[in-house]
Amino acid sequence: MIKTLQKKFTATAMIAVTILLLVLLGGINIVNAWSSAKQTDSLLHFLTETEASPMRQRPFDKRGGGFFAPPFDEDTKMSAVYFTAQTNGAGEVIRVDTRRIATVTEEEARAYVASAAAKGKTDGKIDRFRYRATPLAEGEGTVYVFLDDLDKWYSIARIAVLSLLAGLVCWGLMLLLIVLLSKKAIRPIAENIERQKQFVTDAGHELKTPIAIILANTDALELHTGESKWSRNIREQTTRLTRLMQNLLTLARLEEPKKATDIAELSLSELLADTLDMFREPMEQRGLTLAENVAADVSVRASREQITRLLSTLFDNAVRYADENTEVQVTLTGGDRGAVLRVQNTCSTLPACPPEKLFDRFFRGDASRNGSSGGYGIGLSAAKAIAEQNGGSITAEYIATDAICFTVKL
Repeated sequence: MIKTLQKKFTATAMIAVTILLLVLLGGINIVNAWSSAKQTDSLLHFLTETEASPMRQRPFDKRGGGFFAPPFDEDTKMSAVYFTAQTNGAGEVIRVDTRRIATVTEEEARAYVASAAAKGKTDGKIDRFRYRATPLAEGEGTVYVFLDDLDKWYSIARIAVLSLLAGLVCWGLMLLLIVLLSKKAIRPIAENIERQKQFVTDAGHELKTPIAIILANTDALELHTGESKWSRNIREQTTRLTRLMQNLLTLARLEEPKKATDIAELSLSELLADTLDMFREPMEQRGLTLAENVAADVSVRASREQITRLLSTLFDNAVRYADENTEVQVTLTGGDRGAVLRVQNTCSTLPACPPEKLFDRFFRGDASRNGSSGGYGIGLSAAKAIAEQNGGSITAEYIATDAICFTVKL
């Protein structure tokens, strides 16, 4: 139990840590990429304005891109890697300046201008260059500025990789810290659960003696006065109390860690056939017909005692609540993904609750599942605990409006 709680606590805490790191690092990288793009746009605008109006360069000094971009001045212009070009009114390139870049020739610069002009946009991106076009006075042509922003994207990628590595390191350190502290954190809860289990176990054992005495006294009373409706009621209720005590003890034992010796390879097909034989007579008494479709040689690795109890619970449930003179369908299939068992029976009045609610402890779905039926709402809870402890699952499904099907996967 402590290990299970520790795993759940660790998983929950690490999910929260993972979400926090993703939001934090993702936000940092998004803001970094956005600010870099904004800075590039502002610098490109500054360069375009100064190239388009050389005589008005001074008013643009100290112009910046806001909080996330440094101010632009002549030094910024000198450190930028770009080339410029000018076209006349007819679209012909009349001037190219590649002094600020060493990797682009004049012919390549003309080709870039032609590509930008063909797109018909005032700004955009071609290869590694961001460009911007500014029309000059009417009929004088257009000035193009091509800014190399490849270094900025390398910087963005570098920060993304470094933040990812830092996030993984932090995630690993948090995992180690949570694992070391989780046992201490859940100790009060685990101790409380253990006390509850111990109480159930002790109470169950303490009840055995008074129940045995009540039954013995009932037998003695019937020997002297004969059987009466009062003695029958005492015997029936004592039997039900004994069954309740046994179910509570079973649930308490199922929550304890599994023993490796309890798990073994077993033939589920044979175990199913043996268990069904025990319920054939009760089914006949209620006029129930058994429809079997059981695959041969279906094996699972599980506890034989627990799986027998799970099967008994499902068949007992079908005998108790199936409509008389109807059919109970039992299907067993096997495959690479394990065994699948289905038990289906008709029920004129389905429980007025979601199917998964039937597995809650002490829950009875409708008024028909009252004390006279002998049920306390524990059997299906025990069946679910058994399935999960043996690495499987159990689900319930309402078939149409008058049938219910339980599916066990092992």
